[in-house]
Amino acid sequence: MDLDEILLEAEDKMSKAADYFKEELRGVRTGRAHTGLVDHLHVEYYGSSTELRQLAAISTPAADLIVIKPFDPGSLKDIERAIQASDIGLTPQSDGKVIRLAVPTLSGDRRRQLIHQVKEMSEQSKVAIRNARRDGNKEIDKAEKDKSNPVSEDDAKRAKDEIQKLTEQYEKKIVDLLADKEREIEEV
Repeated sequence: MDLDEILLEAEDKMSKAADYFKEELRGVRTGRAHTGLVDHLHVEYYGSSTELRQLAAISTPAADLIVIKPFDPGSLKDIERAIQASDIGLTPQSDGKVIRLAVPTLSGDRRRQLIHQVKEMSEQSKVAIRNARRDGNKEIDKAEKDKSNPVSEDDAKRAKDEIQKLTEQYEKKIVDLLADKEREIEEV
């Protein structure tokens, strides 16, 4: 494997870790209603697990309310069951056509718990980024020792420096996403 491929693979892994963290943050509840709380939920619909956003229109007409309008009225009960089984802590209220989820304001203790949870998630993402760096550096070391197509020491050093820059760039992205989410959770 040449150095460019190694760098691309490391950057791809780091990018996926950051994207995964960003998606996970969408599911963390804050004091304000947003569709990201429920659109990723999986609903058992005709024997297969389907994401809620594929089964219903989801909107937030007010800061403390999520409205779910199924495309197929027959899936209403399945959607209710999926919401009750999830860990979002909201109770669905149905009128037979739409489901309403009232999003209560968070207590101070709950806000602190959520911030702690989000910080743990960010640390896991940083570990994934560092693992990508470690794997990339190992591949560079292998390429440097390869007898058939050796890489010079200078090229290997430049590639490792580039991987370190990528690591710092993606870790900063994680820190920025975390700071934004903390502000959102603290907002009353």
